[in-house]
Amino acid sequence: MIQTDPLLEELAGYALAAHAFSVETRASARLALADALGCAALASTHAECRRLLGPIVPDTVVPAGARVPGTRNELDPVEATFQTGLLIRWLDYNDTWLAAEWGHPSDNLAAILALGDHLCRRGRRVSVSDLLDAAVVAYEIQGVLALENAFNRVGLDHVLLVKVASTAAAGRLLGLDESALAAALSNAWIDGHPLRTYRHAPNVGSRKSWAAGDAAARAVRLALLAQRGELGYPSALSEPSWGFEHVLFRGQEVRLGRPLESYVMANVLFKLVPAEFHAQTAAEAAFRLHEHVRGRDAEIDRIEIRTQEPALRIIDKRGPLRNAADRDHSLQYVTVVSLLYGELTDRHYGDDIAADPRIDPLRGCCDVTEDPRYTREYLDPAKRSIANAVRVVFADGSSTERVEIEYPLGHPRRREEALPLLREKLRRNLRAAHGDRAETLVGLLLEEPSLPGMRVDALLDALVGG
Repeated sequence: MIQTDPLLEELAGYALAAHAFSVETRASARLALADALGCAALASTHAECRRLLGPIVPDTVVPAGARVPGTRNELDPVEATFQTGLLIRWLDYNDTWLAAEWGHPSDNLAAILALGDHLCRRGRRVSVSDLLDAAVVAYEIQGVLALENAFNRVGLDHVLLVKVASTAAAGRLLGLDESALAAALSNAWIDGHPLRTYRHAPNVGSRKSWAAGDAAARAVRLALLAQRGELGYPSALSEPSWGFEHVLFRGQEVRLGRPLESYVMANVLFKLVPAEFHAQTAAEAAFRLHEHVRGRDAEIDRIEIRTQEPALRIIDKRGPLRNAADRDHSLQYVTVVSLLYGELTDRHYGDDIAADPRIDPLRGCCDVTEDPRYTREYLDPAKRSIANAVRVVFADGSSTERVEIEYPLGHPRRREEALPLLREKLRRNLRAAHGDRAETLVGLLLEEPSLPGMRVDALLDALVGG
């Protein structure tokens, strides 16, 4: 009999265990859920996002299917997962995890919400409390696997971890046994994985906004197949000729960076501006400098940006930026727009703002270099900073101060400072899609004591859009 890879067994065992997560962990999970639903609401107001919504066959309604937040669509749970995922991720505004691999743990909420709604509508009682526990599990699997496994170094996109983590969470909700979930997880690892090319010049495009939804949808399908008894592949990771580690990971062992507990949910990073996370502190520094450069853009000689090595690798972008997906992953664009406007919203990536004749010349004036200390402290597990510093030098030789910010507002070290801002972000995002109902929804998601006991389908009822 073939020995099952230990990692598959460990992931399945952790996912199915009866965890007693702390009050603090569950509070973080509730905030993460609310934040993701707000991001989805705002995304639903964007035409480029809306064109991907709705049934594949027009006018199809799936009895006892799953709803997509902010819409009236009732789809099969796989397609509903895809569309919920693209809404959560579309604006690059949802929470983030940074380590050897990067990613967005709330991408997994697409699978959890859609499957939970579907199961409720088929007669199972799945509560928001069950949803929050599944979220902690998915966050932990994705984030701990990301600590020491740099899939980006071999050209693979981080959404492969969404597929693995969402498979685990879906198996938990479906009530699979460990053998069946290990089988589903083996299929997730051997399933073929996206290349990162759609995140990098010259091929940047909107796939980066729906890739995680695609991965989560595939995870739900694999978990449902396992529920029907579909076979797994015990040595999918380790088989020396054909396994994932040999074929796609250059012979490296996929390993867990720490024991699976609830570390990731406690330390996840929330976004206060819609931009790739390595640029968050650059945007904040630029906001502080806005008053010092306002009206002086023609006098700027250079904009000095000191950053960490991952930012250089991911978002140091020169030359043409062809679309919003390109712009929100450009350190230079984020910094320049933040300097010029003193704010940064989803609308600043549109073609109208990008046509501002000041932006491209100032992007060309950006001098981006690595600060080795920022890189060391980014990788230091005791710090996990995401530092940037910005200084503007004018043609007459004068300059602004050098504004250095090591920890972004969404970092656990600044969580208390960020909470009122995250609440306002949620209110603003929900108002964009739900109008006057936004305040009621904010109260439900953040304060209502009965929310954990609410059925998932009742939560989706509250989030139906126009």
